[in-house]
Amino acid sequence: MERELIINSTPTGAEIALIENNQLVEIHRDRESSKFNVGDLYLGRVKKINPGLNAVFVDVGYERDAFLHYTDLNPHFRSIVKYTQAALNGSPYTMQEFQKEPEIVKTGKINNVIQKGLYILVQIIKEPIQTKGPRLSCELSLPGRYLVLTPFNDVVGVSRKIGSADERKRLQKLIESIKPKSYGVIVRTIAEGQTVQMLHADLLNLVKQWEEITMRLSAMKPPQIVFSESSKTNSLLRDILNESFNAVTTNDSGIANDIKNYIKKISPGSEKMVNLHSAQKPIFDSFGITKQIKSLFGKTVNMDTGAYLIIEHTEALHVIDVNSGNKTAIKGDQEQNAVSVNLEAAKEIARQLRLRDLGGIIIVDFIDMKNPDNKRVVYNELKLAMEADRAKHTILPISKFGVAQITRQRVRPEVSIITAEVCPTCGGTGKIEASLLSIDDIERKIKYLLTNQNHKKITLQVHPFIDAFIKKGKWFSSLQWKWYRNYRKWIKVVPNDDFQYLEYRFFDQQEEEILVE
Repeated sequence: MERELIINSTPTGAEIALIENNQLVEIHRDRESSKFNVGDLYLGRVKKINPGLNAVFVDVGYERDAFLHYTDLNPHFRSIVKYTQAALNGSPYTMQEFQKEPEIVKTGKINNVIQKGLYILVQIIKEPIQTKGPRLSCELSLPGRYLVLTPFNDVVGVSRKIGSADERKRLQKLIESIKPKSYGVIVRTIAEGQTVQMLHADLLNLVKQWEEITMRLSAMKPPQIVFSESSKTNSLLRDILNESFNAVTTNDSGIANDIKNYIKKISPGSEKMVNLHSAQKPIFDSFGITKQIKSLFGKTVNMDTGAYLIIEHTEALHVIDVNSGNKTAIKGDQEQNAVSVNLEAAKEIARQLRLRDLGGIIIVDFIDMKNPDNKRVVYNELKLAMEADRAKHTILPISKFGVAQITRQRVRPEVSIITAEVCPTCGGTGKIEASLLSIDDIERKIKYLLTNQNHKKITLQVHPFIDAFIKKGKWFSSLQWKWYRNYRKWIKVVPNDDFQYLEYRFFDQQEEEILVE
């Protein structure tokens, strides 16, 4: 499988698209202003204890207090509190000298271990979703390339996805021999076959991160962030980078250099896969991502054979309805036609769950099949298609009513992109200015920018149809050349597939948008 990562840098952050075999399977938005990402560590203060829920509400700086349930407390919770308090008081322990406190019981009560006003170190395990605040855990972990560090646990675990029992034993003994005291380690699947040097380097880097967190605590008061990954781009690279990962392309030289430096650390020699997109056409347009987004994020998702999915959302769950559309039965065999459509739908459903990052309960209404063996075939196809999904999920067999139930881990809000376009001129009223006058409006603004504002160089971005109209004709008779003859300055015209029909924008030499009335 070929994988590419396309990163579109924007003034507000970055948009990250994961392509597998030329198909868009994941889209992420790494906003500079975003807070409370999964994995971030916070120093919080307990605001309210709710014995009925066996949970507490913690102030971590969000508008709604975050939720921490007793079952999400680390068994070594008392040790974490003791360690944190010492660091806050300016006399931190080293993990080697630290004497752990007794573990808490699994079936205990929250008010027996936590008091109101207590300062605690917590980790985000679920981002704020709709009206809910973040969900927290005290099962602290720092993810690396090959390992996950779990302070205080002192246990080594190996991923069950590593098939070889001998390899799991090798990794278990290896990590137990090199890990420092009072640290636990989880060995990730990607560590299979790695050398001692690579694993030891990853472990040392994680231990260093934890020591830096400890030192940082002495100058902090809650609520305050203690540790956050540098960017979603780096965390995505860390999780998916392997031998099938072919290229990383971005339109920002700074991001390209950062990624190269990051890849040098985690996979030396692989930094050659990083490319800088320098073409005039927007990067998402060049790779066909804009078109895929428009076709994949609507309520209706069409498939190649003419069948389609209807995806709807309720407060409690997501519902996906499979429809055969204009796909006709093969020689009148309705059962075989249903199986064919359902198999195609199973692959697309797995893709849609990743793409939209749907979580919670998902109900899939497949086309009815009478033969139990056919239901089993479709069920197995769905399981196979979802193996590439990194989110934890469970799939139940298809019921006698043709319904499959899926639960999928939800740790952040689902990706929601509005694909229906509102007319930029009428704003949805149904009445627009004559398109003939749109060119006159563009010319008026060009004249204003060049003569009144004295811009030396401007770029005009327009819909591809308008771009073709401006450039049509021989080189000396096009509108673009007419503007050059009138103002003695060349106007660069760039098509943008993401624009609505009469939408246009001006940009200066620094590629910053020029706002003009």
